[in-house]
Amino acid sequence: MISYIKGELNEVFEDTVVVETNGIGYNIRVPGSVLDRLPSVGSSVRIYTYLYVKEDAMNLFGFLSRDDLSVFKLLLNVSGIGPKGALAILSTIGPDDLRFAVLSEDVKTISSAPGIGAKTAKRLIIELKDKLKLAEVFETALANKEKAPSENDVLLAKNEAVEALVALGYASAQAMKAVQQVENAEEKDSEQILKEALKKLI
Repeated sequence: MISYIKGELNEVFEDTVVVETNGIGYNIRVPGSVLDRLPSVGSSVRIYTYLYVKEDAMNLFGFLSRDDLSVFKLLLNVSGIGPKGALAILSTIGPDDLRFAVLSEDVKTISSAPGIGAKTAKRLIIELKDKLKLAEVFETALANKEKAPSENDVLLAKNEAVEALVALGYASAQAMKAVQQVENAEEKDSEQILKEALKKLI
C-alpha cells in the first residue's frame, strides 16, 4: 500500500521515528540498526515501509533500503515470528549477516536476537534456507559496499574464503560453518580467514 515515505526526520525515539511529509507526521517502527544510520533530525529521509494490519492496530515498519525491507518480509513468513520478532532479529543481525547465518546454519548467531530461542532459530533456518542463495550475499554486499565499506569488506572477505573452500571441494554449508567459526574475522583478510577455516575442516 505504501512503498516508502520521504520527508523530514522530525523525531527519533528508541525504536521509532517520526517522518513529516505534507503536514502529516508518520510514526514508523524501525530496527536499532536503522537508528545508527539515520541523518540528523531536520534532514530529509526516505524510509521504505511495510504496513502491518491486525484487528486492533495498524503499524508502519520502516527501513533505509529495499533489501532490508525484503528480508523483513521474509522473516514475517516464518512460523512463530511476527513483526516484533523480525524487528528484534534485524536490530541484532544485519540482512547480509542473517543470510550468512541461515546458509551456514548458525543457530547461535540467530538466537542472539532478543526473544528468539534456539528452537525458533532452527525453524527460521529450515524455512528460509531454500529461499536464500550464497550468490545473494555476494550481490547485496557488493551493491552496499560504498554505503558501508568496513562492514561489507568483512562480509566480502568471508564470502571469498567460502568460495575458495567450495572450489577445494567442500560443501557450501560446511565451508560457511568453518568461516563463521573464525575468530576476529573483522581483523583479517580473505586469505587469513581461509587458512583458519581450513584448520577447522582438517
